[in-house]
Amino acid sequence: MNRLIGKSLTRRGVLGAGLATAGMLAMPSILRAQDKSLKVGVYGGYFKKSFDEHVFPDFTKATGIAVESVAEPTGEAWLVQLEQAAKAGQAPADLSMMSQGSTIKGQSTELWTPLDTSKFKHYNDLLPRFVNKYPDGRVAGIGAVAWWITLVTNTDAYKEAPTSWEALWDKANEDKLGLLALASNSFLLEVTAKTFMGGTNALDTEDGLNKAFEKLAEVKPNVRLWYRDEAQFEQALKSGEIPMGQYYHDVTGLAAADGFHVRSTFPKEGGIQDSGNWVLSRASTKVDEAHAFIDYMSQPSMQGLMSRKVGTTPTLKKEVLDLKPEEFAAVSSDIEPIIPRYDLYTSKADWINQKWTELIVG
Repeated sequence: MNRLIGKSLTRRGVLGAGLATAGMLAMPSILRAQDKSLKVGVYGGYFKKSFDEHVFPDFTKATGIAVESVAEPTGEAWLVQLEQAAKAGQAPADLSMMSQGSTIKGQSTELWTPLDTSKFKHYNDLLPRFVNKYPDGRVAGIGAVAWWITLVTNTDAYKEAPTSWEALWDKANEDKLGLLALASNSFLLEVTAKTFMGGTNALDTEDGLNKAFEKLAEVKPNVRLWYRDEAQFEQALKSGEIPMGQYYHDVTGLAAADGFHVRSTFPKEGGIQDSGNWVLSRASTKVDEAHAFIDYMSQPSMQGLMSRKVGTTPTLKKEVLDLKPEEFAAVSSDIEPIIPRYDLYTSKADWINQKWTELIVG
């Protein structure tokens, strides 16, 4: 799930391209051309493999719509490809999984066909933060999957789990942290604002942003590694070389299940919840099929299956899900999340990136 503004993630990167045509190969060729089909872009590697195995065949069985899955490149490269293709009237994928930031950027050129929410039976069960709207209220994207960035520790180095993001600033943790390297994928400005400034609304003004940068800069002596490569930090966390940091809740859980001495903690201020949308390219003619797919994926049963099989967080309200308490706890938290300020990484991207380089990672 390159989870995503301008970053590349090992598990959600393109670990292996190629096409899967679940449900098509068994059909006689004369029927194949007449049958309904849909090209769906998803993050590559493990994530795409899970969709090919657990999601697309069931959708085809339920609807008769064949799916061709397309491995998306990471970061904003897919947004650029879709935009260029749409200008030529082409759609490399009809539906794509797109980061919140890239969804917002695509709005500027009307790249996304507005979605008819009356066709989604569980639209009102979606958490509002997972509905991405054009400024005029048209729906540009519907939450596909969500995931958490949490406070992670090596349990040999830290017998007790930290309870607050304040641990990142604790002088006892000098030279012990691994943190994501970009403003727009670490969301550490939001963490700073929620922990010390009353909430992310503090970032609404330039003065608030400057204060958040000043406070975040105090973390620098504690940081051993500003990481871009997910695998690099994961190995260092497992070995205890870098025993604390921010990382993905799902990956950390998988590592713990494999016997590694690591834990993921939702701090009292909340974990960071990032997500990706289903968006429909304006060049696609498969509008009905796309709506059928989003409707299917928004069912509580499918959201539950995704949590169990892929480790993602549901985009629906907890009360409509079929997840047992322990299954929900494995992929999510009832603590109010820190929601990234995606608007800042589009409207003030250059300014924020410059300050980030000067004050934080420079």
